[in-house]
Amino acid sequence: MNYFVLGVNHKTAPVQVRERFAIPESRLPEALGKLTSMDGIEEGMIVSTCNRVEIFARSQNGTCDLQQFVREYFGFQTGEFEPYIFQHEKLEAVKHVFRVASSLDSMVVGESQILGQVKEAYAIARAVGTVNSQLDQLLTRAFAVAKKVRSETTIASNSVSIASVAVDLAEKIFGSLQGKSVYLVGAGKMCELAARHLIAHGASKIYVGNRTFDRAVTLAQKFEGEAIPFERLYDTVPWADIVISSTGAPHAIFRKEHGEKFLHVRKNRPMFFIDIAVPRDIDPALNDLDGIFVYNIDDLQQVVQSHLGDRKKEAVRAEAMVEEEVRKFEARAQTAEVVPTIVSLQQHLETLRQAELDRVRGRLGTLTPEQEIAIETLTRGIINKIMHTPITALKASARDPEATTVIDVVRKLFNLRPQPVEKPPASSGGDAAAQKPAAQADSEAESPELARQTQK
Repeated sequence: MNYFVLGVNHKTAPVQVRERFAIPESRLPEALGKLTSMDGIEEGMIVSTCNRVEIFARSQNGTCDLQQFVREYFGFQTGEFEPYIFQHEKLEAVKHVFRVASSLDSMVVGESQILGQVKEAYAIARAVGTVNSQLDQLLTRAFAVAKKVRSETTIASNSVSIASVAVDLAEKIFGSLQGKSVYLVGAGKMCELAARHLIAHGASKIYVGNRTFDRAVTLAQKFEGEAIPFERLYDTVPWADIVISSTGAPHAIFRKEHGEKFLHVRKNRPMFFIDIAVPRDIDPALNDLDGIFVYNIDDLQQVVQSHLGDRKKEAVRAEAMVEEEVRKFEARAQTAEVVPTIVSLQQHLETLRQAELDRVRGRLGTLTPEQEIAIETLTRGIINKIMHTPITALKASARDPEATTVIDVVRKLFNLRPQPVEKPPASSGGDAAAQKPAAQADSEAESPELARQTQK
């Protein structure tokens, strides 16, 4: 069971660290190709969201240096990121995957978005051929566990998301959203969720700005809002009291000088910015301006705490369910590990039996049907007696932590050679794009000014 997980999340690293690990969806196929080209890594998947960047891998030989991948891919120096990462191996890795999919490791326990995000990362990895065997089995089981947790507990009742928590925070700042105007920067699912909550809480006007104008129009029409061409972003943002930004831009799109202009246009009426993007869309320096309030994804933690009390009992039940599912997965995996050895042993001994029969048939002369049956029965009986002890030992070890040792001993005693395992060729980038599912992440918002920032 050679599974490995390495990553950073909202528990181990602040947003200014997590944004350095973030991988846009468009670059995931490339990153996956580099991951699985490393020595020892047979399969891999990467989940990159606003709260976590996690690398899942399976090794054929039991070793896997995911830190090397992080250093090489992100260009980090040795020791630069180690204080912020977590790593799990084998059963701990299995448990972590189950907990993430079941939303037990989320900032908002029980939220539903993470399962969809993991499924989309899985679909991309499948499309490029980096998930195809045992890691596929692990993730498929993780999805089933997540479904069981959600159906057999009430952990997801009164479900909250990062978007809904952001709206709660806005209400605490303004007292009421009645009559407030809101600007959504980005037209992805996160902003759509925010818009639904804002309308439900009394927001009177919604503006949507997005690099792809058609997507802005589609989202704005859902809420009778107004779509804004992105080249007008900086001129129109001052119209809003609340700005919720969630793009995939590589740099901050709102800086201190922008905030100063916004306040001038608004005649110093306050503005509230909620930055739910990683990397961050809003320079924290805007918070230095009187009249502008900026909250990022980590600031939402305080609001999240108020939601956790009602879910603690259900979370305990869910954790117990995950523990049981991990034990079941381990048992299945260990049983699966001994089956190929049993089959190899049976085939090996049957080959020897047939070879010996062929060798002596010439000396036996013509045999009657009864004699043929007698020889078959005798030789098969001998083979079965030889196989009985090693097969019994293999089956007994299936649920034992020492199963691998027993398998190795049997293989060495009978000189059983392992079957070669071939990696399926990875699809090209073009194929991945054709097979890739619709993007979960919010679309990037990019103006000519942002394009110039990117080129620097």
